[in-house]
Amino acid sequence: MVEEVILLGYWASMFGMRTRIALEEKGVKYEYREEDLSNKSSLLLEMNPIHKKIPVLLHKGKPICESIIQVQYIDEAWPDKNPILPSDPYQRAQARFWSDYIDKKTYGPCKALWSETGEKQEAAKLEFVEVLKTLESELGDKSFFGGNEFGLVDIAFIGYYSWFCTYEKVANFSIVAEFPKVISWAKRCLKRESVAKVLPDSDKVLKSISEYRKIILGIH
Repeated sequence: MVEEVILLGYWASMFGMRTRIALEEKGVKYEYREEDLSNKSSLLLEMNPIHKKIPVLLHKGKPICESIIQVQYIDEAWPDKNPILPSDPYQRAQARFWSDYIDKKTYGPCKALWSETGEKQEAAKLEFVEVLKTLESELGDKSFFGGNEFGLVDIAFIGYYSWFCTYEKVANFSIVAEFPKVISWAKRCLKRESVAKVLPDSDKVLKSISEYRKIILGIH
């Protein structure tokens, strides 16, 4: 019996990318429905009435909200292939700690990099650089954040890589030059079919944000 799996998302959302990567890792067949964030579908509003945000994962008609929760749900619901969380309780706790760190520390400054200008943008850049320093230190010489195996923390952060070009361009700094270990990690992740299939082209992200900045911020 085929279990109906539907994902409501938006192509450039690093949060939706997490869920799609997890589904691809597990080999789960699913229907992807692109949302218009300026005109959200009735299904999205019905299935996530609290936050009214993507991504929303529907499994057997039941909604699961919040991307990191979705990734862990997918790992538990389809346990037979490519474990996302380690079996050791301490390592699992560490993976959850770092994915939570990424959620709490990364999105705010990253959004401000492209949606703000002047002092606010500069402050966001400094904040994001500190996050990258922390993550690069945690990564160290490991292949992935959890060691030799691709897992939860990698899934939590890799979507941001598709935005790196945009951050560099709009905020005038170089992630590539300053954080070579993070870049090498991202390239290792991209060798996985799940990641390569899901991450959007960086130029497409940059074009979309450049158009936004022209219209909303008047920046050419």
